[in-house]
Amino acid sequence: MRREPLRALALFAALAAVVFVLPAFVNDFRAQQFAYVGIYLVALTGLNILTGYAGQISLGHGAFMAIGGYTASILMIDHGVRDIATIPLAIIVTGIAGVLFGLPAARLSGLYLALATFAIAVAAPATIKRFEGFTGGGTGVNLFGIPELTASDAPLQLFGFELDFNNWIYYLSWTIAIAGYVLAWLILRGRTGRAFRAVRDSEIAAVSSGISLTRTKVLAFGISAAYAGAAGALFAVATAFVNPDTFPVTLSIFLLVGIVVSGIGSLQGLVAGAVFIVFMPLWAQTVSKSPGAPFVVYGGVLIVLVLVLPGGVAGLIASARRLTRRRQDFPKP
Repeated sequence: MRREPLRALALFAALAAVVFVLPAFVNDFRAQQFAYVGIYLVALTGLNILTGYAGQISLGHGAFMAIGGYTASILMIDHGVRDIATIPLAIIVTGIAGVLFGLPAARLSGLYLALATFAIAVAAPATIKRFEGFTGGGTGVNLFGIPELTASDAPLQLFGFELDFNNWIYYLSWTIAIAGYVLAWLILRGRTGRAFRAVRDSEIAAVSSGISLTRTKVLAFGISAAYAGAAGALFAVATAFVNPDTFPVTLSIFLLVGIVVSGIGSLQGLVAGAVFIVFMPLWAQTVSKSPGAPFVVYGGVLIVLVLVLPGGVAGLIASARRLTRRRQDFPKP
């Protein structure tokens, strides 16, 4: 076995160990924030499969998160389904929604596809409000204190550990995030991943190689939407409340920003993109509290990052690896 895979496996195991022990060194509020990092990591993993590897630009993944969030919430509040059991159901429902959208969207590409997906994000809040009897309309669905919400009323005893609600959400989010990350790695290193990259690089060449554009694009949409559904369900469980404003149009923009910061077409920097989504707005508010100023700070930092790191964090990691290899290959005097 080559050294490079061994190093990658060792680094992944080290990061997983850090994730496991982190709650012991931070307070409950910080653990909750890092739980949201795990939630956004799930969404970014799916979006990067679609946009980074399959080359299909999406500005509507906030709507897929809304489908997952409302699926989990309605199952808990109306049908008494346990929160953890709603997540696979949300994945299935949202994956089907992604496939249904991917069928007509397979005929679009570039700017036209981006506008079509953005239309979904714009229409989602109004659609949710329209079906008030099913979704709660503008009032939303309140999950706080219901017995289906694990550890909401009493700490959870798990493997000899006592977990309060924030720590439970943290471990649940990161367990799904790590499992989703590994699954994405397995998908992308196989035949499906090669088909995605072929379609991204050249549709004409992909078709000439026997790849079905429609099947590949629809599959990418379905997988990506399923990831967004899992993230949406986790978001609903973590916030214990959903309404149309929980999944605004800007959420889809933030997700796209996240994969740009992490590095489009790579899984390596996705954690950095999720950290950016969660902590950058908070940091911008602390730097400047004048009305509208945090948005200026946020935009300025994003512009600097794009200029300094055009390949995102993943590009920085790749550059560091190339530099290390050159130093190792350079003959010693």
